[in-house]
Amino acid sequence: MIRPPKPTAWQAAKVLSIREETPRVKTIRFAVSHWPGHLAGQHADVRVMDKDGCRAERSYSIASPPGTPGLELTVERLEEGEVSQFLTGRLQPDDTIELRGPIGGYFVWSALQARNPLLLLAGGSGVVPLMCMLRHRRLLGSPVPATLLYSCRTREDVIYEKELSGMVHSDPRFELRITLTRDVAPGWSGAVGRLDLSLVRTYLERLGGAADSFVCGYTGFVEAASTMLLQAGQPGEAIRTERFGSAGPFSH
Repeated sequence: MIRPPKPTAWQAAKVLSIREETPRVKTIRFAVSHWPGHLAGQHADVRVMDKDGCRAERSYSIASPPGTPGLELTVERLEEGEVSQFLTGRLQPDDTIELRGPIGGYFVWSALQARNPLLLLAGGSGVVPLMCMLRHRRLLGSPVPATLLYSCRTREDVIYEKELSGMVHSDPRFELRITLTRDVAPGWSGAVGRLDLSLVRTYLERLGGAADSFVCGYTGFVEAASTMLLQAGQPGEAIRTERFGSAGPFSH
């Protein structure tokens, strides 16, 4: 059983750096004085003050792996997302916001306790907590085989593409399948179309027919991907899901 750290109360978090992942997504690295540590897959609550002096809160998955200095959140700018627009558009290094966490004990994975292969299914920015798991796995040198099936609208929407490609080249136990569902940029040699049952079954079989599965994305993606995992033979207790966006609690 994985025991999550006890979350902190609201505290100040200072921005150390900001880097662009895609035109709509940025990763923000914070210094948090009294951070108790976190597990791969957990999230943090962020609170900011708008121009009228009103506070707004949102939850964001943690992108940085456990045991590393600084806390990273990867944030997608949403058209109607007040907090996401503030974080990706107005926040600057040395600025301070309020943050609390880590939060969540269900959608978590530990390389120290893992015994089964790892199968990750991500839709859009749902890749963030799954990337935390992959970074944690790499940092600890876990021998557990892992596969990421990652669905995005366009090439421009693929988050962490360079880092994921580097993992493929450096780790023979890691497989990556990125599929684009809309516009395909010139030179794209990857998959096109939505994830389907045949694809899920193929990669599950490559992992030996059973795996610890984590699914994250918008509600429609999570429901479809979970159903495909069940149809491919995964038992329900081996599938953990997290959904976000307009129909869920998270805003990446």
